[in-house]
Amino acid sequence: MELKDIVPEHGQVFYMKKYTCNAVLELPTSTESTPIFFSIETSPFGKKIIEISFLKPLNYPLIPVKKALFEYILTEEMEGRLPS
Repeated sequence: MELKDIVPEHGQVFYMKKYTCNAVLELPTSTESTPIFFSIETSPFGKKIIEISFLKPLNYPLIPVKKALFEYILTEEMEGRLPS
């Protein structure tokens, strides 16, 4: 899994970051690239809340893809690899 062409959307709220990018997904039958939008909100207690939206339909069950993307985005955020 990989996120390419990450574009941050600059907003007025410092505790929420929004991004658009292309997610390269390694599915069992193929590798696909799909555009996604995601946001990372930090709660007052420090918990990261991640919302993911697919910008075009994906021909694969969304629950396992969203779970894998959630974990990948959280790791990238914690290690500081997402643009500000």
